[in-house]
Amino acid sequence: MNLTRREILTAFLGAPFALAACRSDSARAFPEGEIVGQNVDLGHILRENRSFAVPSDKWESKKVAIIGGGIAGLSAAWKFRRENFNDFVVLELEKDLGGTSQSTKGDPVSYPWGAHYLPVPFQENRELISLLDEMSLLDGRDSQGEVVVKEQFLCREPEERVFYKGRWYDGLYLGVGASEEDKRQFAEFQKQIDGWVNWRDASGKRAFVVPMANCSADPQVTALDKISFGDWLRNQGFTSERLFWYCDYATRDDYGLKADQASAWVGLFYFCSRVRKSGVESQPFITCPEGNGQFVSHFFEKVKDNIRKSQMVVSVVPTDKGVDVICLDGGDVRGIHCEKAIFASPMFTAPYLIRGFREDPPFVATEFQHNSWFVANLFLKDRPKPRFAKDFPLSWDNVLYESPSLGYVTATHQKGIDYGPTILTYYYPMCHEPDGRTKLFNYDWKQLADVCLTDLARAHSDIYELTTRIDIMRWGHAMISPRPNFIWSGVRERAVKPYRNIHFAHTDLSGIALFEEAFYHGLRAAGEILKTK
Repeated sequence: MNLTRREILTAFLGAPFALAACRSDSARAFPEGEIVGQNVDLGHILRENRSFAVPSDKWESKKVAIIGGGIAGLSAAWKFRRENFNDFVVLELEKDLGGTSQSTKGDPVSYPWGAHYLPVPFQENRELISLLDEMSLLDGRDSQGEVVVKEQFLCREPEERVFYKGRWYDGLYLGVGASEEDKRQFAEFQKQIDGWVNWRDASGKRAFVVPMANCSADPQVTALDKISFGDWLRNQGFTSERLFWYCDYATRDDYGLKADQASAWVGLFYFCSRVRKSGVESQPFITCPEGNGQFVSHFFEKVKDNIRKSQMVVSVVPTDKGVDVICLDGGDVRGIHCEKAIFASPMFTAPYLIRGFREDPPFVATEFQHNSWFVANLFLKDRPKPRFAKDFPLSWDNVLYESPSLGYVTATHQKGIDYGPTILTYYYPMCHEPDGRTKLFNYDWKQLADVCLTDLARAHSDIYELTTRIDIMRWGHAMISPRPNFIWSGVRERAVKPYRNIHFAHTDLSGIALFEEAFYHGLRAAGEILKTK
């Protein structure tokens, strides 16, 4: 894009900060780095709607093909192997598995490219608990029957901090300098959250719980989906800037949307779904340096003989006998005759891949709208020096109050490596841009690296000198956007139903992009197929 540095920084970080940065940082040297990850050119092949003829000697037969090697597809594969069913194949477009749970092995530790934690599940989530047990992450149960995760896998303290007007402070809610009215509103907000945590419908169902298939469909709850979270806050009489920032950070973090863009239902889901009862803390986080890449690695070890990477599925054809799946394998066109298929790719791709979908759509695929992010991993030769002796120390999650980014996660934190080289994983959701995906892919590596360094320089004046490399991954379709009137519109329920021997499994089907939801849908789809065997 033919934009000046000031114009780019203004678009990402705001005009006042961009002006100040351009005055002071323009002559600073840049580290090395590159754009990594997804091959965006592959998507254009699907949009061109080409036809591919499979040579007769390039066909094979499998009982099931799983299209997509993200968490949902891998979970389905894991379920099959646990049930001693092995006649299936997982077809993954990219050279790396995991979707937004990808990670990379590095020095001194591995690091994530997206999702980086999993809250400890409630005892009712038995299948997810069985996965954690299989991975040797558990240390028994407490007196209430809730699982206990081994301490080394729980997020290490200090967990989070926020940077505000030159200083770092403990936690995410900005308490320093809060007025009495700010404090009153925050307490009232917590009271309302407690009310929803304790709420039950006539059959005893919670309003908000993970997985969301177990949430109540009572009209009192589903009505929350009709307005934005921002409007809900205003309707409750909340005006505190600090409270709005706190809630806005929450929706940007989990959904890639600002509070005024996200449904009130998902806003409350964020605060309520992982709290067992009022008055107790939210469930602790399971994490490691590579984030949710640890689950991808575990799934891979269990099903690696069934996985084929760099396979671009170009056509899924329902037939009288089952489903034919056609894919590009390098320069070859190959086909698989299947009895069933699990479509574990984003729902918006269904019309491009599934033959006959456009003519007789089982659901409106365009309702599944996604948002864009970029993630940068910065390799530092040493830790940034604190500006003040009383600054709250470097934490796992480090957030900049006055930035539209989500700040960064410290990859070495969980290992207790508190000195020397480290890796910072920086997250920027494109929710401030009306056409975020198009704009994101028009920026090159240096422009995005400049945004990242300039943003972090507000908190770390030595970031330029310490950073030796920046690698960046652009997620064009990072996660589903749970805007108002989507979660309870009925479109998800229709998309869950099988379509001519094709079963759907993706976080899109929950409307919220969480590991638990992908895991749930992968197991659900696999279970549907196993029942027919």
